[in-house]
Order: sequence, then C-alpha cells, then structure tokens
Amino acid sequence: MKKNYHFLLIIAMIAIAMGSWQSAQAGNILPAIRELPRTQNKMAAALSTEINALQAGDMITVIVTLRQQADLSLVSGTDRVKRQKNLISALQATADTTQIKLKKLLDTRKTQGTIKKFQALWVFNGFSVTATSSVINELAQNSDVYSITSDDLQIVPAFAPAEANISLVNAPALWSQGYTGQGVVVANMDSGVDVNHPDLSTRWRGGSNSWFDPYGQHPTTPTDISGHGTWTMGVMVGGDAGGTTVGVAPNAQWIAVKIFNDSGSSTATAIHQGFQWLLDPDANPNTADAPNVVNNSWTYANPGCYLDFEPDLQALRAAGILPVFAAGNGGPFSGTSFSPSNNPSAFAVGAINNSSQIYGYSSRGPSTCGGSTGPFPDLVAPGVNIRTTDLYGGYTSASGTSLAAPHVAGGLALILSVYPNLTASNQELTLMNSAVDLGAAGPDNVYGYGRLDLLAAFNRLATAPTATAIAPTSTLSDTPTETSTSVPAVTDTALPTVTFTSAPTNTLTSLPTFTFTASPTNTFAPSPTSTFTSAPTATYTASPTTTRTPTPTFTASSTPAATNTMHIGDLDRASAASGSKWNATVTIQVHNASEGVVAGATVTGKWTNGASGTVTCVTNSSGVCTITKTGLSSNTLSVTFTVNNITRSSMTYRSASNHDPDADSSGTVIIVSK
Repeated sequence: MKKNYHFLLIIAMIAIAMGSWQSAQAGNILPAIRELPRTQNKMAAALSTEINALQAGDMITVIVTLRQQADLSLVSGTDRVKRQKNLISALQATADTTQIKLKKLLDTRKTQGTIKKFQALWVFNGFSVTATSSVINELAQNSDVYSITSDDLQIVPAFAPAEANISLVNAPALWSQGYTGQGVVVANMDSGVDVNHPDLSTRWRGGSNSWFDPYGQHPTTPTDISGHGTWTMGVMVGGDAGGTTVGVAPNAQWIAVKIFNDSGSSTATAIHQGFQWLLDPDANPNTADAPNVVNNSWTYANPGCYLDFEPDLQALRAAGILPVFAAGNGGPFSGTSFSPSNNPSAFAVGAINNSSQIYGYSSRGPSTCGGSTGPFPDLVAPGVNIRTTDLYGGYTSASGTSLAAPHVAGGLALILSVYPNLTASNQELTLMNSAVDLGAAGPDNVYGYGRLDLLAAFNRLATAPTATAIAPTSTLSDTPTETSTSVPAVTDTALPTVTFTSAPTNTLTSLPTFTFTASPTNTFAPSPTSTFTSAPTATYTASPTTTRTPTPTFTASSTPAATNTMHIGDLDRASAASGSKWNATVTIQVHNASEGVVAGATVTGKWTNGASGTVTCVTNSSGVCTITKTGLSSNTLSVTFTVNNITRSSMTYRSASNHDPDADSSGTVIIVSK
C-alpha cells in the first residue's frame, strides 16, 4: 500500500509538472481555442444540389472550415515581430492539434480513390478538398466541420480605366522630412507585378520569400499578364524613372501574391493560400519577413456580403497588418458595398478625383456585413486619372477604387517607417481621425471619414502620448480645412472583436468562375503613344534618397484623351431557357473618350469556355449592340464572351479604357451563367 502511495504521488507530481509546462506552452504558443456553434445546414442549397448532381467518380473542390479556431484576441507580444511570431505559432498549433482526426479520414479516402487531393490550411483552420460527392457529404456529417463552401470564385480587379496629384494626400510633405517608406515592406494581392519595370525592379525585396504564385505558372519570377497589379504596385512604391514620382512610398520594398492566374480567374483555395503565405513567406515563424502593409484592389464580382475570407483578415490584423481593400466600383447608388471590403476586419477605400469630389462609380454604404458598424467606405483617396506604372516599362492613367486603395497602403508605409509597432487598430484610428472631412459633416456613406491626409496622420502620432497609442479626440465636426487640429475625429476605443460566422447564404456556389483573359491588345507597348505626356510636371526633382525640401507642388492637370478613341463602356449579360437548351446574350455599349456613345462601331468577340465561335455586331444610335449564342446544352453551366476588337472609320479602339460601371464584367470579358 505504501509503495502504491509513493507511486501515485510520483505520477501526480509528474502530472502537475506536465500540466504547468503545457499551460506555459499554451500561454506562449497556443491561445485558447474557440469553438464555432454546431450547424445543421453546413452547405448552401445550391452547392448541395451541385454536389449531388455529380456523376459517379466526378470530383469537385470545396473549402472545409473546422469548428475549432484559434482565439486571436489572446495573441500578445511586446512588439510587431514577437506578436507575429506568436500569432503564426498559435494558428499553426491550433491546426496541428485539431486537424489530426480529419487528416486521417482524408488520407484514407485518398487511398481509396475518392479524394484526388487535399491541402491543410492554418491561416484559418480548415482544408481545401477535391473529392467525390460521397466524401463531401460525409464531411458535412462530421461534428468537427463547421461549414463547406465552394472553391469556385468570381472576383474582379476593382478598377475602371482612365492622373491624380499625389500631393493631394500630403505624401511629399513627409518626403521633405526624410520619410519615404524606408525599412517597410508592402505587398499586393493582385494579378502579379512586372518586375522588369524600371520604377519597380530595384524595389522588389527579392529571394524565395518575396513572390508567391499559388497556380505555379510563374514560380520564381514576378509576372503580370493583365497589368492591373503593376498599376497598383506603382501607386504604392513607384519611383521617378518616368520624370515624376508616381508612388506614395518610393523607398519601400515590395512583395506580391498572384491571386489571378494567367487567364484572369481565381479560386478560394489560392486566395487562402495567399493570405497564409503573407503571414509567413519563408515558412519559418522565427524570421520576421511578413509585409507591414497589404493592399487588395479586388472585390467579388457583385455587391453583397460574403465572409469567406474574414478569418484570414482577422489573422492579418492580429499580426499588426491592416487589410486595405478597394471599396468597389458599384456607384453611384447607395448600398453598393462589395466583399471583402465590407467585412468587419477590412479597411475600405473609396475613390475621389483631384478636386476631392467622389468618383461616380465609387461604391457607397451603408453596410452591416458580418456585424460591421460605422460608415462605408472607411476613407477616400485619389482614384481618377492616376498616372502609374504599366507593362513593358510604360505608364498609363487609370481610374477606380483599385487606384485609391494603394494610396492608403503606400501612406501606411510612410507612417510605419517611423512608427513600426503601431497595431492594426491604431493604424486605422490614425487614418480616420486625421482625414479631411468631405461631403456631409462627419462620417458618411459616400466619403467615409474623409480624404486621406498623411501629414495630419503623422502630426497626430508625433503629438500622441506614446508612439503606439492614439490620443483621445473630441467628437466629429465639419471643418473645411486640412490642418491636423481641425480634422474630424473618432473616439479612440479598441475595435470590437468580430466572431466569424459563415452563414450558408454567404457561400459562393451560385457564382461562375471568373475568367479574365488578357490579350496583347490589353497592354501598353513602350511607344510614345503608351506614355502620357500630359502628366503633371513636379517642381520636385531630387532623387528619393536625398533630403527633400520644400514640399513639392503639382500644378498641371491631365488632358482628356482625344475624342477619336473608343472603348467598351458597359457589358451586360442575360440568359433564357429554350426548350431543353438555353441561350446566352451579351449586350455591348461602346463609348468615346468623353464617355459619349459611339454608333456604327463593329464589335468583334469570341465565345469560349462552353461555347465557341467568333461573332460581330454593329452598334445602333445608342451605341449598343447585342450578340446571342443559342442552343447551349443544359450541361453547360456558363459560357464566356471576350471582346477582341472594335472598328469604326476614323476612330481607334483603346482596350485599356474598357470598363463596366456595374462590375459584372472586367469590361472586356463577361461570363453568362445558365
């Protein structure tokens, strides 16, 4: 009996010691795991129907989210580097400890041939699974599974074609004090980047931890087929190789994720992988190589509330990274917010012109997506006629919220070069509290808290009690001036922790895969016609590495493009049943450079992805013509139409100006669903 007592005492002591060790480890590595509620309907009805309609042996890719998720509110650290290390460790430890059972099941089903592939993800706790309907239905019955959503994703770059003055956001005022983004790394999630551009090549961080293509099409070298990612990166970090500085933070470095493949489409798996890579680019949480800033100039194809990427954005915030998003181009109507920009953890940026008037197509609030509060967008920045870098070493002018968002991302690079340990919430509060109020007094659902003012933001931080805290401010008031003391403010309270819940209605199963096929006509060749000689000439000519005094003043304005050019002003789609088959219709509107209608223009396009054939139509007096593809099989769920050319006597087709105000196409490519 005495021996047994000593034996039990030893076991108890070991248990106590182990418990203390595990508790200490949990405090440093694995915060408490929060469990999402059990749900009955883990798949949207449309996805369930699609899965059950699969033929024997057919497979589909889905995203599986587990009920167990890391409690990010408990992640701590004395500075940004330690906080990010603890965050990555917590996310990975949560996945490692809760995915074991499901991994065994998936391995077994893969051996049996009912799963083609699966990938475990830790940026949120879940999997990407390509499997038969029987396996997916089996996963839906698993008590550890919270939801199953489609991998099919329809997202579009948030741009519309068409130079705003970079001094409007007071970036040169910080340059003159020696703050040009040095020591800061910015990232974009976009179509890629042309690494050979003279304004971007020397600013790429380089190495295997500075470029990620989840599709494996360009595994080592940053590449951009469409040009959109090169445009947005130029606004963030572009230099002065073209005669004027085009980027807000010309001495920052960049890395990038190519979320659009070479045909212009994307998947949920690729975007989750992209966010995960950004948190730990070299797959070693002990090295601090995550970016300081992430820009997202893309949205879902249609307004609405989709929370699929909310846990990824929460993870970025926990790492001290504010997820900057283009608000979308759904204006001028209210209630046109797009996801993910309207998610609670996103920072949405609308677009204004050089006179601080709202861009016509900039999306407006209100939005309560996922429990979001406050105005939509959060802020506005220049987004009309922005001169920036383009493919083949050229430059272009473009418009849209895609160009507004990187002004904010580049601005954060300037601020973080001085205050690197600002939390994501403090970054957000600083930007909103220092904004120049526009429109109705106080925050509103057109301009948000107002126009980005980097000098006011910097001055606000310089006078705060500490470099990581924001001083309390008075209530908002309407003030016409841009000084930091007369700008509307918000109360500096901690932002609420958002619990991610993925309602079945937020799935993407009803959206077709977006295919954005770039063609040579969509790029700017480095000829005299591809540069914009009407760009403003800055009085400041010093190189970014020199001390800049005084603040430069840009006085020139852009000159409208010649009226003898034409482009797509709108693409619309429709479908109709025809007996056992169906018909797809595309309506094309052609505009001139002044956005007037063009009659008598011959539009040539091509059907792909479920249909084939090259077709033409001629615009009527309203500048509109229609093309219909008839007799499509009921098994064909969607088809793609691409505008290849427009011809008309004495006019030139400018494909780079193509746009679509209601954002149901890229302006050049549109998908018609059955």
